[in-house]
Amino acid sequence: MKMVEVTATFTEGAVELMKGFAAKKGISLSEYVKQAALDHLEDDEDIRDADAAYAEYLKNPVTISHEQLKRELGLL
Repeated sequence: MKMVEVTATFTEGAVELMKGFAAKKGISLSEYVKQAALDHLEDDEDIRDADAAYAEYLKNPVTISHEQLKRELGLL
């Protein structure tokens, strides 16, 4: 996979804070920022999926009980 370098500008305070968190995880600042960015993208995707699922539910707000769900999944 081809890697691309990206430059970002942060305040000194933000960099020191991120360095501290990176050190606690035993990773470089670069790796910490990369993980944080990818985690944020994943969170945004999860929010979009949840919003879409909720909009679909609002079209037909039918629910089933926990017991009924377990029966349908063959867990009872």
